[in-house]
Amino acid sequence: MQKLPRSFYARDTVMVAKELLGKYLVHRSDDVEQVARIVEVEAYLGEHDLASHSSRGRTGRTEIMFGPPGYAYVYLIYGMHCCMNVVTEPEGHAAAVLLRALEPVAHVSSHTRGPGLLCKAMGIDRKLNGHDLESDNFFLGALPDAEPVSIVAGPRVGVAYAGSWADELLRFYIRDNPFVSGGKTLRKPSGVIQ
Repeated sequence: MQKLPRSFYARDTVMVAKELLGKYLVHRSDDVEQVARIVEVEAYLGEHDLASHSSRGRTGRTEIMFGPPGYAYVYLIYGMHCCMNVVTEPEGHAAAVLLRALEPVAHVSSHTRGPGLLCKAMGIDRKLNGHDLESDNFFLGALPDAEPVSIVAGPRVGVAYAGSWADELLRFYIRDNPFVSGGKTLRKPSGVIQ
């Protein structure tokens, strides 16, 4: 497996989000290598995106989003679930891609349909916030002979507070993949885009 280079992340967030589909998340801990394929993501475009954490400006929580691309932004929601994002675009832009669902490949036995569940299954917690995804123990990679995927776009989940940004088609997933998270937005997708 080839580790994704920093230049992969230092691009347009929507492009990165779509190209993350079919790539692999690898977490090595306690001599165990967990591997899962990324099948669903959401793009958060920066400070102007009212659904993004960075829309409230630079804070202790969002500092990682303003940093260089290719780092993990891991945060706690509802006081109990971790969610993992991948920081994208040039430093200072504060954009990221949320990982929403994974297809287990190796040493992953728990549910991975949903951002909190996938973090729990992959042993991802806030200790990995700010972790360099160029490391050898926690990274995203690709197989050199990977087949292209068919991508479906729809609105993001749980961002009704963001006004018109709630309707933006910034959730992407692999068409017909059984590991995509549930929800009515997926039962009635907006369309296949690739």
